Amino acid sequence: MIVEVKGLTKVYDKEVKAVDQVNFSIKEGEVFGLLGPNGAGKTTLLHMLATIIEPTEGTATVNGFDILKEPGRVRGSIGIVFQDPSSDDMLTGYENLMLHAMMFGVPRSEWGERINNALKLVELTPRANDRVKKYSGGMRRRLELARGLLHEPKVLFLDEPTLGLDPQSRERVWEYIQSLVKEKGISVIITTHYMEEADHLCDRVAIIDSGRIAVMDKPSTLKHEIGERILLKGVGDSIPDLDALSFIKKYEKYDDAVELCVDDASKRLKAVLEAFPSFEKVEIRLPTLNDVFLKYTGREIREGDAAEGGFMERIMTKRKNR
Repeated sequence: MIVEVKGLTKVYDKEVKAVDQVNFSIKEGEVFGLLGPNGAGKTTLLHMLATIIEPTEGTATVNGFDILKEPGRVRGSIGIVFQDPSSDDMLTGYENLMLHAMMFGVPRSEWGERINNALKLVELTPRANDRVKKYSGGMRRRLELARGLLHEPKVLFLDEPTLGLDPQSRERVWEYIQSLVKEKGISVIITTHYMEEADHLCDRVAIIDSGRIAVMDKPSTLKHEIGERILLKGVGDSIPDLDALSFIKKYEKYDDAVELCVDDASKRLKAVLEAFPSFEKVEIRLPTLNDVFLKYTGREIREGDAAEGGFMERIMTKRKNR
């Protein structure tokens, strides 16, 4: 395994656990997602793996190196793209990459080729000599990706890589990440609260909430367990005995509607419609990772969900109650 995490825990203020006994492993070439709202512990977990902060308990290995015993070797094995841009506004894109190459010990004879290849990969060659302060948000994000890859890491950490980007720029970044995995064979750990992003990019996801992993599996497997929905509106009082329909996993009755949970809704639709004497409208709803998150945490992730239920909020609550 390229990454192995065992009992990783981070406690702040002696009482609040930002990360609580997390365990998982990642195969080489895998894209692994940490999915959850802001404040769930995703960034703290990533920072421990990147040796930016030390865990309170537990340990992990990255590319075979222990994060506690061999932090220098871990740092030499990884690339990281932070939530907030960290490139120098007053330098050009090329100069930022040159500075990174110097800091990470890339042989000077390889600087030019590596920088040019990285710029080409993220389609910034025409803007290489422009100062970064003139870049758009999407261009800066792509430069951060190029910088994280310049020293050819084995593992790439991406902390909310498309946060704040418009939909078009977000899709472009997705394309770059997928091409990196395919062409370079690197492993990627990505934190996100965007459901579509996790579903599109990740081979597996771990849903993390209040510092703990609630569930972990392939997105398709997690969604399959939820089941598809058939919603019938305008059914009136004439509702059949739903318990007698063996293919219905569960159901909910509303004022004038019924929602059925089934496997393969398109296959079951005919039998459902034949069972209901009358209805006005029917809809099929495919499961999403938001449905999975709701099932395992009891709430939804909302875009811009800022620290609700997060560890900083819990710290402040503890202090106010003292």
